[in-house]
Order: sequence, then C-alpha cells, then structure tokens
Amino acid sequence: MTPPRSPRPARFRVAGLAAALALTFTAACTGDGADDGPDRADEGTGTTARGSGSGPGHIWVASGRDVTGKGGIRQQLVDDWNSAQKAEAKKEGTHPFRAHLVELSGSADQQRSQLLGALQSGSAKYDVVNLDVTWVPEFAAAGLISTLDEKLLDGDVIESVASTGRWNKDVYAAPFNSDVGLLYYRRDYLQRADLKPRRQDWRVKTWGELQRVINDVEEANLPQPYDKGWTTQLDGYEGRTVNAIEAFESADDGPTLVDGEGRYEGTAQSLISGVRELSDRTAEPFTLERARDSKETESLSDFTAGKTAFLRHWPTAYGTLHQTFKEDQLGVMPLPGRAVLGGQNLAVSSKSQHAAEAQDLVRFLTNAESQCRLLRAGFAATRESAYAKSPDTCRDEAGSDAPASSPSPSSSGSGESVDPTPRDEHGRPEYATGTLLTALKNAAQRPRTPYYGAFTLAFTTALDPLFRDSPPSEPAIAKALDKALREAMPTAD
Repeated sequence: MTPPRSPRPARFRVAGLAAALALTFTAACTGDGADDGPDRADEGTGTTARGSGSGPGHIWVASGRDVTGKGGIRQQLVDDWNSAQKAEAKKEGTHPFRAHLVELSGSADQQRSQLLGALQSGSAKYDVVNLDVTWVPEFAAAGLISTLDEKLLDGDVIESVASTGRWNKDVYAAPFNSDVGLLYYRRDYLQRADLKPRRQDWRVKTWGELQRVINDVEEANLPQPYDKGWTTQLDGYEGRTVNAIEAFESADDGPTLVDGEGRYEGTAQSLISGVRELSDRTAEPFTLERARDSKETESLSDFTAGKTAFLRHWPTAYGTLHQTFKEDQLGVMPLPGRAVLGGQNLAVSSKSQHAAEAQDLVRFLTNAESQCRLLRAGFAATRESAYAKSPDTCRDEAGSDAPASSPSPSSSGSGESVDPTPRDEHGRPEYATGTLLTALKNAAQRPRTPYYGAFTLAFTTALDPLFRDSPPSEPAIAKALDKALREAMPTAD
C-alpha cells in the first residue's frame, strides 16, 4: 500500500543536508499496511476528516521494516488504534480515522533520504514519520516536523531516552522504542576457564576487567572454532560510529564533539583519549579479526558459531541467540563503560492535514501499555513503568507478543512454534528489568546535531586506518579526524 500522491511532480532534488549520508542500522517500524478499509486516501484534495465526508480519514505512517515480521507487534498496535477509532466513531455517528503503515525500501540511509525528499517536496503525504534518534535534530531544524505536546515526555519516560525527542529544548518526537548496546557472553566458555559467573547478575564494569577475563579464557585453550575474546561491528558504517562513540564516552577526559547547536567543537588534542580507548578495546589480542569488516549479521553469526566468548549487540539479539543457546550457555550484561542509545522516535509532519489525529496516534503508540507489549516482543521499552516489578499497565496475556520473526522449532512435533526466550511471570524477557533497564539509564547519545549525516560519514572514514594493517599513531589519527570533522561540519570556533 502506498500513500496518496499530491498533484505536484514526484521528482525532487534533495538539497543541502539531504545529500549527506547518515548510516544507521537499528531496525525501524512498519507493517504490511493491510486493513479492511480503503486502500487509498482521496487523491489531490487529501483525506476526509471525521464527520466531514462519506468515508474515513487516513493517517499515513512512514517507517522502515518491522523486525518482528509481517503483521508484527507494531502493526498490531496500529490495528488496535484503528479499532478504538472505529468504536468511537460508531458511538458518535461519524466516520473514523484509519492509520496505515507504509514500508520504505532500501537501507536506513536511503530511507532517510526518501523521508527528507518526501517531506521537503510534499511528494508523499505522510502524517507520522518514524525517525532514527539521530535524525530528529536534522528534521526539526529543517522545519519538517512539528513540535509536540510536552506531556508525551512525561516522567515515566526514561530520562536518557526522553532527551532523544528534543531539539533546542522543544519536543519534536516521542520515543517509540529504544535500543542500547549490550554485552552477550558464553557462560559455558567462562566456566571452562574456571570462571563461575552467577546466573543472572554477573558482570564486568570496565574494559580493563573484561580484557583480564578474556586473557583467562585464552589461557584455557578452548578448542576450535573459538578464536578471539570478543566481536563487534567495525565495518565502515554506523556500527563503527556507535562503537567509537562508546569508546569516546568511556575514555578518561573523553572529548566533547558538538556544542548545543550541533556544531563541531573538538580539537586534535582532545580526540586522542577517545582514539586511544577505541584502539585499546579493539586491539588484535582481544578482538576477532573479522570484526573489522562486520556488521550486525556477521558479528552475530560469528558469536553463534562459537568463535568468541563475548559479543557487543542490541536487545533484539536476545531472542535470536536463545534459539541457539540454552540458558546455562548464554548470559548478557550492560556494556562496560558507556553504551550508546539507538531506537526510533515518532514525529508528526509539519505538513500533515490531520496533525491532531496524528499526535493522538503517536500518544497511543508510545503509551504505557504499548511499551509493555513492545518489551514483550523483544524491543527496549521507553517507559520505566514497563519494567516495574508488577506492571499494572500491561495486559495479562504474558508472552502473547513474542516476536513472530524468531520462532524456534517445536519440540512437541505439532508444527507450532515455541518461543525459547526466557521470560518472567509478566511475559517480559528475563533480563529486561535488571540488565536492560540499567543499560538504558546509563546510556550516552551520539552527537546531537542537524549535521549528523555529515558527521557520521566523516567520522567513520577518518577512523578507517585504525582498523587496517600498520595503523598510524593515535595522535595522527586524531589529527586526521579533527580535520575531517572541521571540513564536514560548522564549527563552534
């Protein structure tokens, strides 16, 4: 299903910031858009509002792929809003609004360009857009999204997550689902190295401590396919930016990269500590060589194959890994030092003809019950109430929203899928109320800037020599990085 097109030509030229690449890899939201209502809103004149015409009004939601599959949790939530609208309209004797999820094709940077072009030109009438958290300042500064009700970021939204919805102190987006770096590990590998991690809450708090644990694992002479201590995502895309920012944020006297207006304010000297931290934690004695060219899929595969004892990945890997490993083989903890926030935020187009209804949809998709259901489905919820010991905002259908995209084979022979994810009595992933919530509360953001596309491209490119044979010195890399960022972005000096 596609949104209605305006009479204006579909061709457009993405100017200025739209030309810069912004690579991001966390999964965005969409469904297949299937429904029992009209396939298309009224052409040319827009859609009809409740009570003002012969058919329902339409809210178009632009997003990327829903990792919980066709008809997954996000589509289910939109369907529930549609049902509520239909019931309310029936009572009032009016015509309901109906929301449709529109799936954008291509990679995340291509989706960003599509959204920028569509909103700038008006070539597609999107009312709600699902934005990566790093895109919010850019879309806000360009006037493409509207300010929202402050109450959408009430005290229940995790503070670090709530800040991703603001730009210049105004609310422009509501966190839909969050994301944060986590450290998965092989309990059985550690036990064979005479390390006995406690089942649920064992963790290492610094990278120095992690490297000592890896040394112990190395001395255990584990058989193949084990190769190195840990793996992550260091290929030349947003994964490298995330890993580098986590190192920069964890370094002693780590640099401040942007000011409050999103302009670059680092120096070659200030960058050295961050580069050194990144170099230390990705050094050859500890890091799988293939990590240099890995993205999420490759790093997950290498860990699953048994090549490493540790893996830096995202919350959605929790269910996937439990398809392969038993509970006594797999553990997860917050990353040592600072982890980086990911996730997607919902914003309302500044050109929406149904802004009030669009904001109502955003409010529904980000409310406490929706967040509980997203958490059960494997996403990182944005509200603290979703993690409460006895959440009173969740439905009683524990585990009913388990991810549709990652079932395990049924051991019963009935052909039905069995969800292998360890869950608590409320149907939430077992690690959520401790490990995941702790990681979210302590997480750092990537630079908040309208120039993020230019920043991340320059950042990943300038760091590339660090991950090649015979890298330059850390001061030399810091100097090149400073030069690249000064050329790519406005500066504070």
